[in-house]
Amino acid sequence: QVQLVESGGGLVQAGGSLRLSCAASGRTFSSYAMGWFRQAPGKEREFVAAISWSGGSTYYADSVKGRFTISRDNAKNTVYLQMNSLKPEDTAVYYCAAAQIAGTGYWYEYDYWGQGTQVTVSS
Repeated sequence: QVQLVESGGGLVQAGGSLRLSCAASGRTFSSYAMGWFRQAPGKEREFVAAISWSGGSTYYADSVKGRFTISRDNAKNTVYLQMNSLKPEDTAVYYCAAAQIAGTGYWYEYDYWGQGTQVTVSS
């Protein structure tokens, strides 16, 4: 069992930056691949980024590649999403999730989810 709690969301102007954190409980955090998804009002949940168990492999949606960076610290049971050059279209609730399959962008392959954190980018 893994419990996930996101933090770090907020309101930022276009071009700004935010860093999201996702703290995980449980001793098995390092055995899970982690991902970030987002969901805007009226839209489907969208894959943002994923990272392997060790952190050695990362995966990004084309829409965020070059602007967002996913990382993890297994000693702190935490995964991060550094978001730079934010755009209004990045506005959404951001969720972290844990999976036993590394690099997957399919939300249904993730076993555990956080409650989400709101990111709003103003133009």
